[in-house]
Amino acid sequence: MAAALAAISALSPAAGAYADSGVSTYHPSEEVRRSQREFSADRFGIFIHWGIYSMFGQGEWYLNYGPTAEEYAKAARGFYPADFNADEWAEAFKDAGAGYVCFTSRHHDGFSMWDTAQSDYNIVDATPFRRDILKELSEALQERDLALHLYYSHIDWTRPDYPSGRTGLTTGRDPKLRDWDSYYKFMNAQLTELLTGYGPVRAIWFDGWWDHDEDQTPFDWHLDEQYALVHSLQPGCMIANNHHQNVFPGEDIQIFERDLPGENTAGYSEQDISRLPLETCNTMNGMWGYKIKDQNYKSSETLIRYLVKAAGIGANLLLNIGPQPNGELPAAALERLRDMGVWLRANGETIYGTEAGPFAPQPWGVATRKDNRLFVHVMTAGNADILLPADLRVRDAVTFADRRKVRFSRLPGCVVLHLDSVPKSTDHIIELTLK
Repeated sequence: MAAALAAISALSPAAGAYADSGVSTYHPSEEVRRSQREFSADRFGIFIHWGIYSMFGQGEWYLNYGPTAEEYAKAARGFYPADFNADEWAEAFKDAGAGYVCFTSRHHDGFSMWDTAQSDYNIVDATPFRRDILKELSEALQERDLALHLYYSHIDWTRPDYPSGRTGLTTGRDPKLRDWDSYYKFMNAQLTELLTGYGPVRAIWFDGWWDHDEDQTPFDWHLDEQYALVHSLQPGCMIANNHHQNVFPGEDIQIFERDLPGENTAGYSEQDISRLPLETCNTMNGMWGYKIKDQNYKSSETLIRYLVKAAGIGANLLLNIGPQPNGELPAAALERLRDMGVWLRANGETIYGTEAGPFAPQPWGVATRKDNRLFVHVMTAGNADILLPADLRVRDAVTFADRRKVRFSRLPGCVVLHLDSVPKSTDHIIELTLK
């Protein structure tokens, strides 16, 4: 640990990928490239937003809307998730067909969900539960060959040394105590713990850059040095940052929040689509953290189709669950995980390890591709003839489920599939073999 902590101040160019100038150059290591390939093949991950905010049942931003940090922190003394079982969680995620889990190690409220030595404000020291939840979950995921990603907030609404941006301004902190150097050292020490004490971490998922996006003078987060630290501690650990901007040097995944790449219905996704592996994160219901009144869960059919649409444009779906304060996953979430698992066991071959299809999403659906096989996912067809807007050399066409022959014809620049009837299933898949 001492050697690892030394990297915080030295930040020697162990990552050799970063220049010393203001604009960094970055070339991912072979270990990162391997992680990128594995990540893209997974196509489906689970996001977990969980902390003491679950006790209020108002979502993960509750502290931002009125309580002082001092009063809010008292909830930690009552946080005892007696029904938390890491093996049951991991088993549910594995059964759902997910390939990885992204866990919120520390959200904007500053509460750490592991046994950190950098602050007593954590699951072991501040609660009567006194168990390292992250350690238990990490071990359970490793046993089931599920990759671990860790969400880490750049924001802290409780620490006085965090240089406040536009959020968390009513929590009672003294602005005269802001100290970026102190806070930056704290963050990097925590990241060092996470990357040296919890087994393989395939990605660090940063959030909060946008807290200073309205500053007249751009705020310097010193991301180059921090990214170099991450890559030096675990050479295969990818970096993602939910900053809603074009990708920065040193990043290995591009994130889109509540939108598929190329869409911007939520207002967070004006950035250009990069050549990096892509991920869209979205919720099962409305909130990320547990909200007792939010029972407006998306249907299993909607979630399956969202996963398929993501794969059709070459992106992963990171699907969020907000566990209850007792440590259980909500019953509605478990039901949808089971449904997705059933569907993926039957149809996962058309999702896992695939690339985006040769044409953009169509009103009827999308296509995914694996070598010379093209999987046409028909989800909202208006008629029995499906036009594929690509000059494809098709050798054979069959339904994926039961291998029945599908008639097809060619028109200039496109192919038409002639189905026996209008598909009405969640996803009617037709497999084309290309010449």
